[in-house]
Amino acid sequence: MELPEHISIDTLRNIKEIQLELSAAAKGRIAHNRAYLDNILKGGETYYGINTGFGSLCNVRIKDDELSQLQENLVCSHACGMGDEVPEEIVRLMLLLKVHGLSQGYSGVRTEIVQRLADFYNHKISPVVYELGSLGASGDLAPLAHLCLPILGKGEVYYNGIKMPAADALKKAGLQPMALAAKEGLALLNGTQFMSSYSTWSLMQAKKLLVWADVIGAMSVDAFMSKGEPFSHPIHRVRPHKGQIATAARILQLLEGSEIQKLKKEQVQDPYSFRCMPQVHGATKDVVDTVANVVEIEINSVTDNPIVFHDDDAIMSGGNFHGQPLALHADFLAIAMSELANISERRTYLLVSGQRGLPPFLAPQAGLNSGFMIAQYTAAAIVSQNKQYCTPASVDSIVSSNGQEDHVSMGANAATKLRRVIQNVQRVLAIELLTAAQALDLRRPQTSSAVIEKVFTAFRKEASFMAQDEVLHDKLIAAERFLNNDPACFGIE
Repeated sequence: MELPEHISIDTLRNIKEIQLELSAAAKGRIAHNRAYLDNILKGGETYYGINTGFGSLCNVRIKDDELSQLQENLVCSHACGMGDEVPEEIVRLMLLLKVHGLSQGYSGVRTEIVQRLADFYNHKISPVVYELGSLGASGDLAPLAHLCLPILGKGEVYYNGIKMPAADALKKAGLQPMALAAKEGLALLNGTQFMSSYSTWSLMQAKKLLVWADVIGAMSVDAFMSKGEPFSHPIHRVRPHKGQIATAARILQLLEGSEIQKLKKEQVQDPYSFRCMPQVHGATKDVVDTVANVVEIEINSVTDNPIVFHDDDAIMSGGNFHGQPLALHADFLAIAMSELANISERRTYLLVSGQRGLPPFLAPQAGLNSGFMIAQYTAAAIVSQNKQYCTPASVDSIVSSNGQEDHVSMGANAATKLRRVIQNVQRVLAIELLTAAQALDLRRPQTSSAVIEKVFTAFRKEASFMAQDEVLHDKLIAAERFLNNDPACFGIE
């Protein structure tokens, strides 16, 4: 598959198992740009990172016959990541986005280098990359060094799911290690593909979880005998935030035809966690739209340095590798998504509180059985952890490279903790789903809407009604796994 000239988050959501192919246009851009660079280097001028040292060593001129060694040394010296391994699905995103960035034709690399990264993607050779090491400026240097080490036949990779030395994987795949030419190591290591891959993954998950939050929230509305009035259109017409309107409309649609909604309700109003779902879920939707716009600009940009402008006859040093846009918006998205878990946990709390005809903790024979008492504890613990993760990384900075790099974004830390927030949101929503389904069972013979009942029936195949206490962990994991499904398979968009 040839990547489109412009990649969107939705494009990446719909990419399953594909073979990456460089378009003729991309090959032409890359080759023309490299030819320009090769010609410029013949003039003997000094250019940062091409024939000089790096960072604070930018004034050290490197001999022409050492330029290839310079680039290899750069990759090896910068491959100093630590911590947990980056999940393979994110490593594959890094490969794809690096190929796309270099294909813009402003990085001064040879076509065969870009093709080799595409080969890794196509052969399912996933370099071992580590989470810790990037300051989110000067590019994601350490993670991208690990990503690109296998080009040299160095480092480790996963090949067909087995971890092995990169040299062994290349041999099995029929590939040879490659030497780097001038500028190429710097082009490979400069860039924001670590931050942007985590952000892209998080956005893809966020969009799915936003739908599930509405579905589970609607199920909880009926489970708690709440009113449908707060979702009526006139309320939202007079405060027309896009996400709010969309959320209210979806919940109304999800509740359409519900027998429980037709029952007379005793309460005048419902608690905020039910009544304000359009306002809270909707605000998060609006943030996701804002962040997606920033991330889409980023993944379609040239973010290495220096940039080779063959069309302007110039090689310019700048700061497109600085991750500030991603850092700020990753923090913003973490805060917004954590609110989905916050409000979800409150609905779970109310469902187990023994109100509105439901037994305490949704337990038949409460007392003998504790029911979902501690499931709510788990949700509360996860929500509390998310609050800690939502402390912004982007307000931090630290001086590096002898003061040459004196302001950094910390976007890598923002992006990795964002992923943890997203995972926690899914867990909290899973707990609400489990309690809402239990409460619906206790409401029988009344039924919810056709679409809610369809989701309920599918879920019950994974996690049955809890008539008496059992090991609840297994049900929680089943519920979490259930939310890996695309809501579209239930006809919910």
